Amino acid sequence: MRKVFFAILVTVLAAAPVVSQSSPIVFTDVTEETGITFQHSFGDEDLSNIVEGTGPGVVFFDYNNDDLQDLYFPNGAWMTEISDNRSRSLKGRLSNALYRNNGDGTFTDVTAEAGVGDQGYGMGASAADYDGDGDLDLYVVNYGPNALYRNNSDGTFTDVTAEAGLQDPQWGVSAPWLDYDGDGDLDLYVANYLEYDEGAFRDYYAAQAYPGPLAYKGQQDRLYRNNGDGTFADVTEEAGLLAPNGRAMSAVALDLDLDGDEDIYVANDAMSSSFWVNDGQGNFTDQALVQGLAFGEGGQGASSMGPAVGDVDRNGLLDVWIPDMGYGTLLSQHEKGLYADVTARSNLALICGQYTGWGSGLVDFDNDGYLDIFVANGNAHHLYTEEDVLARNDGTASYEDVAKDAGSYFEAKHVGRGAAFADIDNDGDMDVVVVNLADEPRLLRNDSESANHWLKVVPLLADSETVAIGARVTVTAGSRQSIQLVHAVSGYLSASDPRPHFGLGSAERADRVEIRWPDGEVQELVDVATDQILEVVQGAQ
Repeated sequence: MRKVFFAILVTVLAAAPVVSQSSPIVFTDVTEETGITFQHSFGDEDLSNIVEGTGPGVVFFDYNNDDLQDLYFPNGAWMTEISDNRSRSLKGRLSNALYRNNGDGTFTDVTAEAGVGDQGYGMGASAADYDGDGDLDLYVVNYGPNALYRNNSDGTFTDVTAEAGLQDPQWGVSAPWLDYDGDGDLDLYVANYLEYDEGAFRDYYAAQAYPGPLAYKGQQDRLYRNNGDGTFADVTEEAGLLAPNGRAMSAVALDLDLDGDEDIYVANDAMSSSFWVNDGQGNFTDQALVQGLAFGEGGQGASSMGPAVGDVDRNGLLDVWIPDMGYGTLLSQHEKGLYADVTARSNLALICGQYTGWGSGLVDFDNDGYLDIFVANGNAHHLYTEEDVLARNDGTASYEDVAKDAGSYFEAKHVGRGAAFADIDNDGDMDVVVVNLADEPRLLRNDSESANHWLKVVPLLADSETVAIGARVTVTAGSRQSIQLVHAVSGYLSASDPRPHFGLGSAERADRVEIRWPDGEVQELVDVATDQILEVVQGAQ
């Protein structure tokens, strides 16, 4: 049984100011000591096409309900239409991997016993309790048919892709879960990339090694409605989501406009991005151009990667950060429904401009109450390595490069792709996993010595006691108010720990914690102690 913490309802007499203690953000690469030995492969000896250069992502999820975040790594594969014949020895030898978090700083490879060693050409994955039975199921997106693994509640999974109707034969890259129609069960949005021609197009600049995305047609994303009986129906057209020429690199599903229903933001490659606004009845319209989310200052030439969402400037509205092959794009919501590109103003253009950004997150690494930024970098067309970016929010929505003081990992170079974020040891600070092309992943433990306080709020549905995807959590401490949305996918091809984590500076208590549940019910707790994992079951008194 999960342990549920309740705050005592008291009258808050005054809102004291909250002061953040500034201290260095420090990470330690603990990959080897944790026992993670996974090695990514793109299924070939040489990086020779856009399929091989695109993945992989990574997923944090608690597959066995022990309140510890486990890790799932998608892998490539040798495929006739993608790979060179010289690499045929890899055929059938590559698979995805699941590592169980043992709670003592180590992980164990449980892929075989869990039955999730998918051998498709893996790009990313996502986890959610689609059948409402109290455990997290796993959906794997591939170049080619995807795979749905139903959690059997005993540490094993069953492949139910065919019976669920979720094969989706296109090139899937991202799959956020959401309850788009408000019926109480989770639906699935599958973001698809492009139509690869098996190497037929050869008119490209030789130094590029292979053609870029503009050489290919885009693919239609798909929305699958959960029928409540273990099956899904393709409702893309009836929901108004037709965009047959999109080139999705990743998507995020959440209530970006804070109107009570879940929307979908799709970061597209070398073209305008889409912001599909939900009208509350399950119908969507693309409002990206109108609201300023379609392009950054770089225009349509930007190769947008994985979007991350958070309130960077703490004005109560959600902003969007998107890494790309140039400077990245920070879109600030300065008034409701209107965004402006503040990448240069925030100093991120200067910090990120020399790199090729992929996986990223808006995460408060030092618990000072302001969202910092991590970016995994690596060349797009060659196995050329780059350093990763760590940028600290100085409290004015401006960023400073702090990587040089954050540990020896940031002196190393990798061909980075996906990144995900979780508190792997439940010690109150956020850790990082980075997956690298044709290389080992790196697990970075947050060892920052900060005096700042924190609060992790875990809203649990009453029926299943799983994390409530679609909930909104607002924490007020003194004069500061922070908002986070519970969502299943964030960043490039990846999924992070969905439990909202709040840095609270010097505040020893939160004056107020408000949870807006997916069905619209609002639950409030007051005078809540910090430095704890606060699990709240909907409706519990």
